[in-house]
Amino acid sequence: MTYEIVIGLEVHLQLNTKSKVFCGCSTDFGSAPNTQTCPVCLGFPGSLPVLNRQALELGVRVAIALSCRIAKEIRFDRKNYFYPDLPKNYQISQFDQPLAQHGNLSIEILQPCGLQDEPSAMAQKNIRIRRVHLEEDTGKLFHQKDYSLIDFNRSGIPLLEIVSEPDMNSPEEAYSYLTALKSILEYIDVSDCNMEEGSLRCDANISIRKKGDSALGTKTEIKNMNSFKGVKAALEYESKRQMDSLEDGKRIIQETRLYNAEKCVTEPMRSKEEAHDYRYFSEPDLAPFDFEESLLEKIHKGIPELPEPKKNRFIKDYRLSNYDAAVIVSDKDTADYFEKCANLYVNPKAVANWLMGDISAYIKENSVSIKDLNLKPERLSDMLKMIDSGVITGKIAKTLLIEVIKTGIDPRKLVKAKGLEQISDNNLLENAISETIAENQKSVNDFKNGKDNAVMFLVGRVMQKTKGRANPNKVNEMLREKLKGVK
Repeated sequence: MTYEIVIGLEVHLQLNTKSKVFCGCSTDFGSAPNTQTCPVCLGFPGSLPVLNRQALELGVRVAIALSCRIAKEIRFDRKNYFYPDLPKNYQISQFDQPLAQHGNLSIEILQPCGLQDEPSAMAQKNIRIRRVHLEEDTGKLFHQKDYSLIDFNRSGIPLLEIVSEPDMNSPEEAYSYLTALKSILEYIDVSDCNMEEGSLRCDANISIRKKGDSALGTKTEIKNMNSFKGVKAALEYESKRQMDSLEDGKRIIQETRLYNAEKCVTEPMRSKEEAHDYRYFSEPDLAPFDFEESLLEKIHKGIPELPEPKKNRFIKDYRLSNYDAAVIVSDKDTADYFEKCANLYVNPKAVANWLMGDISAYIKENSVSIKDLNLKPERLSDMLKMIDSGVITGKIAKTLLIEVIKTGIDPRKLVKAKGLEQISDNNLLENAISETIAENQKSVNDFKNGKDNAVMFLVGRVMQKTKGRANPNKVNEMLREKLKGVK
């Protein structure tokens, strides 16, 4: 039987504020446990919350960036449940009057063409955003063998919940949604989106149904996923588990499950709660809030160019492919770096190739960001200009790049200091070519017998002899001329 996977995601985002959402306690990460607390965030009797204006404005930024409809009036509610990490035994959240609703986020998915031997194409898919609402974070539990510890430093940190509609139909689509959402959030500078520190967390609701059915199946909610790859892996396992259960005639139970990253499985946690289980009612200590149009206009004007329009502009202005532009704009710092280089150097495609190739490899290998690299746009642009003018070869440039990153020294100075200039002297090249021909008679014979690729092997040998400094085009030309006279 063919099934369809249905996925909706709930993303919890800690906002970049210096103080908590309803009190003045610090939000700094990594402080000693329970040192950033007060009667308000610890839920002491008689303490009163006061809304953090910056948290509200950052929430509006997110809502605007996701094309949401912002409410004219918002209200806070008490979400009641009893858990050790919730000191008040209720959470101040939003229920029927959230900050914003009815947004959307476009993602790119692979669209099979349906023809054999034809490559799949990228297509746009719109994921609807159900709601965006503001709430307070809970404390953090540390489970030991026989007991648990609680750190309330996190309790009261402003948390924005972004809830999608169940519009995703594969773990790959969920992964694309999360990466696209994270990119937007970084562009508008509302959070550091650090999953390792818990500033971005994701819960996934997943169900399956028979292909063609319109009714949703019984869903499970998956928690405890600390990376986008973890979300994808958890959804892959859970979708297969549900399909296997139905095939075996078993019933899917609506429940919350935890993802065990070590075993790569989901495990039951508790029965799934519904809204009525939380006994929502209006927060009596916070009056309803309405928005002035002038405030919304001010926030709207402060929204920078977002990834999708930036990608389209890069395609138009710099003639990048859709793929290259999408990769570059997925990270704001990389996009900014690319544009600075493109304004200094005439070939934007070459800049893109270096960014997605050697520079990207160095960043991943050394676990740094492009901001941390000791490579100013002017340095990279100078290096590319030296390749074009024949001062250095592309192969030497790869070595030079690492030296520039490590030292920060002007690439032109490094080339002179290390003697890396490209060899174009005919006499030096002639000697290297003659030695190569003498040492590789088999390849010479292959070339004479019509195997044109043999000359590339010989060019490679000449490059080795000159330690990558020879002009490869000139070597190719001289080799072919030389081989004509070889008997």
